[in-house]
Amino acid sequence: MSTRVLIADDQEMMRSAFGMILDSQPDIEVVASVGDGQSAVDEARRLRPDVCLLDIRMPKLDGLEATRLLAGPGVLNPLNVLIATTFDLDEYVYRALRNGACGFLLKDMSPALLVEAVRAASAGATLISPTVTTRLLAHFALDRSDKTPVAAPSEPLTERELDVVRQVAQGRTNSEIAADLFVSQATVKTHLANVQRKLAVRNRVEIAAWAWRTGLCV
Repeated sequence: MSTRVLIADDQEMMRSAFGMILDSQPDIEVVASVGDGQSAVDEARRLRPDVCLLDIRMPKLDGLEATRLLAGPGVLNPLNVLIATTFDLDEYVYRALRNGACGFLLKDMSPALLVEAVRAASAGATLISPTVTTRLLAHFALDRSDKTPVAAPSEPLTERELDVVRQVAQGRTNSEIAADLFVSQATVKTHLANVQRKLAVRNRVEIAAWAWRTGLCV
């Protein structure tokens, strides 16, 4: 079955570009394309797409508020929301994730990363633009004032799982990790699922944070 996607962006050219990339995939179908946040919320609630791809700065309702209404705490049957923006601001990232987004991308990403992020979001996984991930997490290696205790894994991580964790902490995508480790992307996903279970974390950002805090990447 196809992954059904709603695109919301106030720039028609950007909506068209995203639509062309996604519609070119045999397993993805764009079911709606709208130019403001309120229309995004209305259409998302009506169509129940598998993934909502939202810009942040839009008229009527911004993407962060639209995310909260579609996926935030307390929302019954939340949708999978993926943010794509030109604004590389930490506060936007934090708010998007707090409001329930399962991905945060910059619009200068490669088409391959967009497709991977949509597929990840459809599966309920989190994918954040590698440059954003690396910048947000590098401070864990530098900020020695952070005394937050680091929880031990429920089970020891295998050597291969640790290899995957190190690469995630450097902001690498599943396809890049798979190529570097000479394994399939399905194998990478399996390792990540095992790591999330052992660390009791929700997404790859929290995996990377654990790696930095424990000194695995130093």
